[in-house]
Amino acid sequence: MVNKKIGILGIGNLIVGDEGFGVHTVRYLEEHYEFPDNVLIKDGGTAGIYMSPFLEECDPVLVIDVVDIEAEPGSMHYYSSEDVKAGKISTRMSPHQLGLLEILEICKLRDAAPETLEFYCVVPHTLETSTELSEVVAPRVKEISGIVLKRLAELGVEVKQRSS
Repeated sequence: MVNKKIGILGIGNLIVGDEGFGVHTVRYLEEHYEFPDNVLIKDGGTAGIYMSPFLEECDPVLVIDVVDIEAEPGSMHYYSSEDVKAGKISTRMSPHQLGLLEILEICKLRDAAPETLEFYCVVPHTLETSTELSEVVAPRVKEISGIVLKRLAELGVEVKQRSS
């Protein structure tokens, strides 16, 4: 497919506290901004293998998720496709899903994987049963949204703020 779309993928489980960060963030973006037709936004939830059609349709893909690393809860981390290939992040950022990288391998077998993946992540503070983000992670929704919007602008995408 020649004209691939730009994908924004939020991953996470909404009932496990900060684990739902990616989903909360894409919902925030959809609620506050209007995106052109060449941008696809997906609440990937815990969809696992069912994300492959989205990944095959988009390039680049901006992934928003939590990352399980030894770092300050609420801290933000960016990883490029190269970081992923170099093993700098775990193939399973979230314990509940078939790892995104395994799904990408399936897409590669079909010769349809995106060339560029960028990960915008936060370190979770709490993974207790809750539909709310912790007070440490909640402010990061707006911050990561701003970073993603800036990245879209660099890619030549014009995003309009919704009137309230």
